[in-house]
Amino acid sequence: MWALREREADCCGQKIAYFLEREYGVHLSVPKIYEVLREKYAIRSKWKKHHIRGPVPQAERPRQVLQLDTVMFGGLYAFTAVDIYTREADILMAPALTAAYGCAFLEQAMTRRFGGYVGLIQTDGGSEFKEAFLERVQAYCARHRVARPYKKNEQAYIESFNRTVRKECLGWGRYTPQDRERCQAAVDAFLERYHYHRPHLGLGLHPPLEKGG
Repeated sequence: MWALREREADCCGQKIAYFLEREYGVHLSVPKIYEVLREKYAIRSKWKKHHIRGPVPQAERPRQVLQLDTVMFGGLYAFTAVDIYTREADILMAPALTAAYGCAFLEQAMTRRFGGYVGLIQTDGGSEFKEAFLERVQAYCARHRVARPYKKNEQAYIESFNRTVRKECLGWGRYTPQDRERCQAAVDAFLERYHYHRPHLGLGLHPPLEKGG
C-alpha cells in the first residue's frame, strides 16, 4: 500500500483499493487502508463540513459542458480543458498568456479530443480568452459562458484537474519557454495515463477512457 501510494502520486485510499484489487486480487476496505497508511503518513481529510458550492453548469451527457482555464508555470503556461461529464481533458503548453494561444488551444482541443463541437464552453474572463479566441469559439459550441469573477467553484472541474496536473505531472516548479517541448511531452504522457490508467473518484473508480472500448 505504501508503494502504491507513492507510485500513484499520494493517491487516496479509494484509489489504492482499486489498484490492490486490479493488480493483486486483494480486496481491502478503505478504512483498513487508511489505518495502514497512518502508520507511515500523516493523513488529513480534504473534506470540509458545510462546504457550499455556487452554481455550476451541469452536464447529463458527454460534450455538453467544457471548462477551460490556464495554469502558470513561471515562463510557461498550461492551457487546460475538461469535459465535466466524462472528465476527458487536454493540455497545451504555451510561452505566453495571449488570445492567440488561447485560440490555438481551442482548435487543438476541439480537433483532437472533444469531437469538434460541444454544447457550452466556459472560461474565466482572462485576456487569453478574448479577441481571437472569441472570434473562433462560436464555431465550436452552441454557447460560450464566462464564469463570474472570484467564484472559483463555477470552474470546479477544471480547477480540480489543474491541481492534478500540478500534483502528478509538472509540480510547482517554474519553467522557461525553452522547456516547452519537454513539458508538452510530459503532459502528453500524463494525459495518456490520466485517460486510460488513473481511476477517477467521480467516475466510480474508472478512468475516463478504456482502451479497446
